[in-house]
Amino acid sequence: MPATKSRSRRFDLIAFDWDGTLFDSTAIIVRCIQSAVRDVGGTVPTDKEASYVIGMGLMQALAYAAPDVPPEKYTELGNRYRFHYIQHQDDLSLFDGVLSLLADLRERGHLLAVATGKSRRGLDEALHSVDLRGVFDGSRTADQTAGKPHPLMLKELMAEFDVPSERVLMIGDTTHDLQMAVNAGCASLGVSYGAHEPDAFHALHPLFIAHSVREMHDWLLENA
Repeated sequence: MPATKSRSRRFDLIAFDWDGTLFDSTAIIVRCIQSAVRDVGGTVPTDKEASYVIGMGLMQALAYAAPDVPPEKYTELGNRYRFHYIQHQDDLSLFDGVLSLLADLRERGHLLAVATGKSRRGLDEALHSVDLRGVFDGSRTADQTAGKPHPLMLKELMAEFDVPSERVLMIGDTTHDLQMAVNAGCASLGVSYGAHEPDAFHALHPLFIAHSVREMHDWLLENA
């Protein structure tokens, strides 16, 4: 059910990116992309090139990171990425402080959602593995709807919960997240500890750039 309106609350719906924002997975994703490209004979992307595509839908990301891999090898490329990721998925965890942050936001009556470039299956497995079932009111994944930075993920969440764009805050670690917020007419908050360098965020006008989960927590409780 939609949260009760509160005069002291600026945003009714807070949407989080997953990888690199709530989940400490950036380094492993980079290595899995590089291994998958190597497996199919492509030019292995640098760490910077591989981290840039985090947040996009999987095949869009892999195609961008490996421009010399022909389309007929995309299925194999995706399969190899999944193979490598599965080897490490049990090594991944939430950033310290995320659970208390989410609990405090729920206590304040915010609706919480995930808007991610992961697949539905991948997100459901992650939510189950970190015991987060029931914490989020809704979610959208790249294989359900348009990938970032297309605004459809956020527009669908806004429609689902009947929340106007000015009452929605998108939080993410990449320019894809912040550009999606701009495209949807929503405010955004950037986090600098994930995949993209925060210098690139300024052109997209986030309300704040948090350098830790603690900074994000404090800002949200004071300003959201």
